[in-house]
Amino acid sequence: MSGLANINMKTPFNNHLKALLILFFLVLMQTAFGQKKYVKRYKGIADSLSAVYGIPASVILGVAIIESGSGTSRNAKMLNNHFGIVGKNNLLQTKGIKTRYKQYPNVAASYVDFCKIISRRKFYPKLKGNKDYKVWTDSISKSNYSEVPEEWRKKINHAIKKSDLDDLD
Repeated sequence: MSGLANINMKTPFNNHLKALLILFFLVLMQTAFGQKKYVKRYKGIADSLSAVYGIPASVILGVAIIESGSGTSRNAKMLNNHFGIVGKNNLLQTKGIKTRYKQYPNVAASYVDFCKIISRRKFYPKLKGNKDYKVWTDSISKSNYSEVPEEWRKKINHAIKKSDLDDLD
């Protein structure tokens, strides 16, 4: 008989592996639930800003989901910054935390600032009103919005597809 056949499948390693797999799936489910909850909460503002700026709501929400961890990141919670925008904040004075990210009075201000930033990019006049999220994420990634453009673009596109955000456009 093979030595592998004699291994007891109830070893501590297997129990730990099972626990890790269960934890992994719970985290995945929570992430999916978190994204749906996030989209439901901020869909209205994304739709409104899409109408004003001509940027697809799917792109606005997709970027916000990734950059804010569906609203759970430290920047989102402490700075109301859902887009990873760099700028001034008062966390050093108020909490002793040094960060380079911009602070907003509320989440809506973060959404508006993102749209204003995008509307000042070179590609914007050509894309305004275009509903193809892939063209938008490609252009945004090429405009130095992210420090890792190709990976960023893939993450945003995945978030948009995974949450069916393109149905919003």
